[in-house]
Amino acid sequence: MSDDQIWERWTSLVNLTAAELEDWLTTPESHSVGSKAYGEESVGHASGRRILGLLVRSRQELSPEEWRHVRRTVGFIRRHTAQRPEGDVTETRWRYSLMNWGHDPLRDR
Repeated sequence: MSDDQIWERWTSLVNLTAAELEDWLTTPESHSVGSKAYGEESVGHASGRRILGLLVRSRQELSPEEWRHVRRTVGFIRRHTAQRPEGDVTETRWRYSLMNWGHDPLRDR
């Protein structure tokens, strides 16, 4: 996939603004999900903090390492949305996990 395609997917999948994501990451729900590979902070929560930094930068400013995280984010959101559970997902760990990665699946409706 080209950088143009990745960037297009990133901008469509990461549908929380920097302010919304920053607010979300302070909630108990945000801290309640994900695997804790970084001690007390989950992988998704740490990713959300990285995504915050990416949201306020232009595409041209991204380093190769930041591009890897953009690609990782796109891959995670695509895989995770494909596993959508049945029923109302408003208050589910599935939704909370996606929101840590900057994507609110309820905005897709």
